[in-house]
Amino acid sequence: MHRPIDSGFDSRALDPRARLLLRTLIARYIRDGEPVGSQTLARHAGLDVSSATIRNILSELEDVGLLSAPHTSAGRVPTSQGYRVFVDSLLQIQPLAEGEVARLRSELAPGAGTNSLLGSASELVSAMTHFVGVVSVPKREQFAFKHVDFVPMDGQRVLAILVFADNDVQNRILHTRRSYDAGELERIANHLNAHYAGRPLTEARALLLAELRNARQEMEALMAQALELADQALATDAEDMLVAGQTRLIGMQGLSDLDRLRELFEAFASKREILQVLERTLRAPGVRIFIGEETGMAPLDGVSLVTAPYGVGGRTLGVLGVIGPTRMAYDRVIPVVQAAASVLTQALGSEDGR
Repeated sequence: MHRPIDSGFDSRALDPRARLLLRTLIARYIRDGEPVGSQTLARHAGLDVSSATIRNILSELEDVGLLSAPHTSAGRVPTSQGYRVFVDSLLQIQPLAEGEVARLRSELAPGAGTNSLLGSASELVSAMTHFVGVVSVPKREQFAFKHVDFVPMDGQRVLAILVFADNDVQNRILHTRRSYDAGELERIANHLNAHYAGRPLTEARALLLAELRNARQEMEALMAQALELADQALATDAEDMLVAGQTRLIGMQGLSDLDRLRELFEAFASKREILQVLERTLRAPGVRIFIGEETGMAPLDGVSLVTAPYGVGGRTLGVLGVIGPTRMAYDRVIPVVQAAASVLTQALGSEDGR
């Protein structure tokens, strides 16, 4: 189930005929991409009313901001607010077919590591929806580290090898104030592994600082050395985002304007603006849908963003989503995103528990 965004319009004010016509019009527009006229609605809405009555109802829907009439056609197209009413109160969502869920489980199976799973998830939802797949990468501070090793390099550089609870391995080059020999590095690694393994990075660093303050004099040298290396090795990395399928948007109706496409691709390149929108959904359970200007980001004005959080052990780690034109098949995209986030959560839970 998705969480609605307050659009400022109460769809309960629409009578049943208006709701049926609005739903039928938007469904036809999503399918065909052409403005929908009263005669088309008279054939497909299943209402025993005249075209004149339908035109009056459409005019009322236009007056309240749910439809607009392009100058080149007598038909109507939905506005962003019209899509919002459609998605929140008129759309009928069916669960994803079991065969497609099986495909998600097969391609997001545990064992590949967190980063590989996230990359596969963004590519998979892009392929299944034919739009852009996005997934925010959780900060490593949210994962416990399992083991750390230090290897001396030339000059005042040390290679830190970090193994996390989800079996992801990171190598980091540390620049130290002095050179360390192999014996010193082994003692420091043994101390960190014995006392801090199994804790998230931020917690391990905080405990290390507290221990240093309380250490007895004979321990201060070792603790100070451990702190210097750990402060860099356990430093948290910046949150990032994986994107797949950007070129699918080229040539799509509503996104053919070159200036708009350039702004959108610049947003994909910088990631900053899209990440800000994803961060707003981190604490909201279920599917969230942003339509056009609802994102508050100018480059995303002409698109819709469908997101769902993923996590492990009851903790939200990031957000998976799809970006496409406002004229997207929401009844298709929503269950794909919902199921993919659920399968990704299960796979990460298996990774974390191995």
